[in-house]
Amino acid sequence: MGDFCQIDKQEIIKRYKPIDKYTHKGLRGHALIIGGSYGKMGSVVLASKACIKAGAGLVTAYIPKCGYDIVQISVPEVMVITDDYLEHIIKIDYKLQPQAIGIGIGMGQHPDTGHAFLNFLKMNKLPLVVDADALNILSQNKEWLSLLPKKTILTPHQKELERLIGEWNSEDEKLEMVRKICIEYDLIFVLKGVPTIIIDNTSTYENTTGNQALATAGSGDVLTGIITSLVAQSYKPIDAAIIGVYLHGLTADIAYPDVSYQSFIASDIIETLGEAYLHIIA
Repeated sequence: MGDFCQIDKQEIIKRYKPIDKYTHKGLRGHALIIGGSYGKMGSVVLASKACIKAGAGLVTAYIPKCGYDIVQISVPEVMVITDDYLEHIIKIDYKLQPQAIGIGIGMGQHPDTGHAFLNFLKMNKLPLVVDADALNILSQNKEWLSLLPKKTILTPHQKELERLIGEWNSEDEKLEMVRKICIEYDLIFVLKGVPTIIIDNTSTYENTTGNQALATAGSGDVLTGIITSLVAQSYKPIDAAIIGVYLHGLTADIAYPDVSYQSFIASDIIETLGEAYLHIIA
């Protein structure tokens, strides 16, 4: 079975890096968020806003042209690069040198987008967080898993995981199936659920924060933004995943007494991130 660890405040404190008083935005990491398609630009807004709110010094969104005004107006702190095509991504081409990339949110599964994703994987050597439609495209092209950089973080919800690894008969069988893929390709899986489980080779981590308020549209997009931000800030991928899921869950624990389970939305996760960070260093 390997090592098992519960993700609690003490585990986070061991991994958390205080911010140097003499730092500047150029030292805080540059993250690139790739995704979006017509009707799904909100996901990139949420992911990129969460990314900068989680501490990245610079964040750029790479999106189809239809999302330009949306992202620029919604998150003025975030820079934007657009694809040449209007409605979805057909080519991933940028001149930046980011420290981490989050890809897949709201991206859609158009064949042209899948082709762009494949070309991106063939060229990319940077740390990756893979979510949403990028996971769905991978599930249809499992041989592409070998193109992922070592310690790429994949963040599937239950249905995305099922498409990727097939059906399972028990929780133990599911974890064993994931563990085999992690070991074969040297990947990290963040299995979103109750509780969220992280698997890194033979090590298993179980998150202790969060509640039913997180069962809301865009919650996963925000998590991708947070984890990508932490990787860009030079956290090891496993530490970024651990701290990311802990902070993400903690925002719901902090906010729900005032907001309620029903009225808590993904934007509330982002708004409460500052309080969650303060809780860690208190």
